Amino acid sequence: MNNTKPISNTPLGPEFSRLWLALGASAVGAQISELAVPLLAVVVLHASAGEAGLLGAARWLPFLLLALPLGVMIDRRRRRPILVTADVVRALLTVGIVVFAAAGALTLPVLIAAVAALGACTVAFEVGYQSFLPTVAGRDHLEQANGRLQATSSVAEVGGPGLAGLLVQVLTAPWALLAHTLTYIVSAIALARIKSPETPPAPSGRSALADVRAGLEHVRHDRYLVSLVGFAGIYNLFAQWVFVLFTVHAVRELGLSAGQLGVVFSLGAVGAVVGATAAPRTVRRFGAGPVLVACAAVECAALAVLPLAAPGWPAPLTITVLVSALALNGAGTALSSVVALTLRQLRTPDHLLGRVNATMRWLSYGVIAIGAALGGIVGDALGTEAGIAIGCAGTVLTVMWVAFSPLRSIRDPQILRIDRPAAELDGTNEASR
Repeated sequence: MNNTKPISNTPLGPEFSRLWLALGASAVGAQISELAVPLLAVVVLHASAGEAGLLGAARWLPFLLLALPLGVMIDRRRRRPILVTADVVRALLTVGIVVFAAAGALTLPVLIAAVAALGACTVAFEVGYQSFLPTVAGRDHLEQANGRLQATSSVAEVGGPGLAGLLVQVLTAPWALLAHTLTYIVSAIALARIKSPETPPAPSGRSALADVRAGLEHVRHDRYLVSLVGFAGIYNLFAQWVFVLFTVHAVRELGLSAGQLGVVFSLGAVGAVVGATAAPRTVRRFGAGPVLVACAAVECAALAVLPLAAPGWPAPLTITVLVSALALNGAGTALSSVVALTLRQLRTPDHLLGRVNATMRWLSYGVIAIGAALGGIVGDALGTEAGIAIGCAGTVLTVMWVAFSPLRSIRDPQILRIDRPAAELDGTNEASR
C-alpha cells in the first residue's frame, strides 16, 4: 500500500525567507573556507598529510566534545539569539586568522586552535538552526523547507569552490577568508530580523546531565533515529577519511592547481543541486526508505572512483573523472540528507529538538574527527592514493547498515510524525510506522 501524499507547495513566508537567506550566506562562506583553510595549511604552512588530518580533526572534534551540552543550552533558551551570536563570533575568529597570517605569526598550532574554536560555534549554529526550523516553517512543511535549504547549500557548493579557488589564487588563502567573514555578517543580520515568536522554555527542574540523558534516551529508544545515526556515522567516518586525503592527493600527486581543484568541487556539486531539488518528488514516487538505500549505494560507489585517477593523466581527463564522481556522490548525499533530517525532526517533540539534534550530531559528526585523524595516519604511512582506497572500502559498511535497517520500509515520512493524531494512523501497516 502506498501511503504517500502530495508534497505541499504552500509558500513558507517571509520569516522562512530570512532564515533561508542566513543559511544560504553561511553555505557560500563555508564553501570558501572548505578550500581556503586546507590550502592555507598545505601551501602556506607546508602541512603534511598527517597534519592535514589533525586540522580536519580539529574542525570536527567540537561536535564530539560539545554537541551534547550545547544541545541542552539550546533547549533551555530561545534559539534565534544563539544563532546570531554564533555568526558574530565566527566572523571575529575568521578575521583573527587573517590578521595572524598578514603579520607572519600564523603557525599550524594557531590555525588548529582557531579552527577548533570555529567548530565550536558551528556546533551551536547547526544544532540551533535545525531546532529553530520547525518554529519558522511549521512541521507540516518540513520536507519542503529542508529541500529548499539543502538545494541552496548545494547551489553554494557549485559556485563556492570555484570562487574560493579564484580568491586563493588572486588574493592568497588567508585573504580569501575575509569573504567568509562577510557571509557570517550577512547571516547574522538576516537572523536578527526574524520575528517568529519564541516562548522562552520553562525550566525543566533537572540538572544539565539529566537533560542530556533525556536526549540520549529518546534517540536510543527510537529505532528509526538509531538507524539514522548509524547511516550518518558510518558514512561520515569513512567519507572524511577520504576527503581529508583527497585535497593533499589532488595538489601533490595529481598536480591540480587551486583553481582547478575549485572547478572540480564546483562542477561536482551540480549533482547535489539535482539531488536536493528532486527530494520531495523522488520520495513521493519511490518512498523514503528505498530512496535512502539507493542513495547509500550511489554515494559509496562514486567515492570509489576517486583513487582511480592517475598522476600521469592529462588534466582535462583527471578533472572530468573527478567531477563525475563528486557529482554522483553529491546527488546521493544531498537527497539522503533532506530525507534523514526530515525524519529526525518529525520523530522528535519540540522541547527535545535541541538535545536530539545535538545527540545525532554528536554521534554522526563526532566520528568525522576520528575519520580525519585515521585518514591522515594511514595517508602518511601508505600514501594518499592507498589511504583513499582503504577509506572507500570502508564505506561499503554504510550500504549494508541501511539495507538491513527499519529505514528501508518507510514510505511517506509524515507517517512517522510523533505528534500525528492517532486517528490518522488507523489502517497504516507496521512497516510504515
